[in-house]
Amino acid sequence: MPVASLWVASPTEISSIIRSSEGRRQENSKSFHGSWSSNFIGGFHQRKSALKFFFESLPLKTGNHGSFRVLSSLVVNPAEKMTLSSEKRISDVVLRQASLVREKMRPERVTESKQERIVEGNLGLLDEAYERCGEICAEYAKTFYLGTLLMTPERRRAIWAIYVWCRRTDELVDGPNAAHVTPTALDRWGGRLNDLFERRPYDMLDAALADTVSKFPVDIQPFKDMIEGMRMDLRKSRYMNFDELYLYCYYVAGTVGLMSVPVMGIDTDSQMPTEKVYSAALALGIANQLTNILRDVGEDARRGRIYLPQDELAQAGLSDEDIFEGKVTDKWRIFMKQQIQRARKFFAEAEKGVSELSPASRWPVWASLLLYRQILDSIEANDYDNFTKRAYVKKSRKLLSLPLAYVRAMGGPSKHLSLGKMYL
Repeated sequence: MPVASLWVASPTEISSIIRSSEGRRQENSKSFHGSWSSNFIGGFHQRKSALKFFFESLPLKTGNHGSFRVLSSLVVNPAEKMTLSSEKRISDVVLRQASLVREKMRPERVTESKQERIVEGNLGLLDEAYERCGEICAEYAKTFYLGTLLMTPERRRAIWAIYVWCRRTDELVDGPNAAHVTPTALDRWGGRLNDLFERRPYDMLDAALADTVSKFPVDIQPFKDMIEGMRMDLRKSRYMNFDELYLYCYYVAGTVGLMSVPVMGIDTDSQMPTEKVYSAALALGIANQLTNILRDVGEDARRGRIYLPQDELAQAGLSDEDIFEGKVTDKWRIFMKQQIQRARKFFAEAEKGVSELSPASRWPVWASLLLYRQILDSIEANDYDNFTKRAYVKKSRKLLSLPLAYVRAMGGPSKHLSLGKMYL
């Protein structure tokens, strides 16, 4: 299941472009590692083998930070009984990240950022690393890339670096080499992540993210959780209830919101508590991933995977065999209507926070929300046949959505109208 995120990304594989990038730079890799090892924030961490493959300008938000629960009204089973286990785990991560933003920067990072600046001779290499991240983003997430051009240079470079790390992580279980990836390989990738946060990046693309996390109050936990989502995909092909599915959606998609908001920034005029802005970002990731799941039911079934709550399927009178058979029945239509309704609730929750972001960061997020939500409309237009038909948003509707997203982005905090019932 591809990672959903705050932006619109093509499912096209990224491995080849990364390998091409590394190949073009192979001839100067020794000088890259050698010169940076003594100068770039503690140096590159050398390994025998690897996996294949602002604050000055950031408007930070302070606010009420009492008890907080992530979307508790949405994490329910069909009988409306609350399930809190996954929700509680995620709320702890949200609170931690919100706390980092309120504090602006961890004290130890303030010291390091002053003492461990990149020497002038390596600035060109770091610029090249960010440039490459931008090229990858432009190739595989065109709409989002255009939106990032409205951001300040420092923010957009940071968002590109986060995007590329997420894509590379997703490639481990969904790319061309996925069949050869083991839990041990994911452990090694997690080790590289730890090194990256300790300013010991392995390669140029890691270096861009290492520089980003040294400048912005980005917590490592959402990155670790995304890797855990990849582990989940290796060992799990069924989800017993929505609580399990919600946790998976957080791991592979909701985490992206928690990574990105510290970089995108919160409007200085926002009156919304910081935690609720993060809750909205989380909701958008969950909504996007639920939409991916509903769009790709047939494709996933052909891989032997079902990303639908087993208990809800049973209550609808459906089974795994019905999914594999791939027939659209009245039972299936009723079931799908309920699943689409849930995804739309998460999109509605996400709307509450988008306009609280800094003005320059809103447009790509609004574009993602509007475009991804229309995939649900397309599923309905296909008479809920997501077994043999792939729902997508037509180019004409995309072109209509982008100006609307821009208008929404120009509105101030808490002044936007609900788009829950607006269809293009």
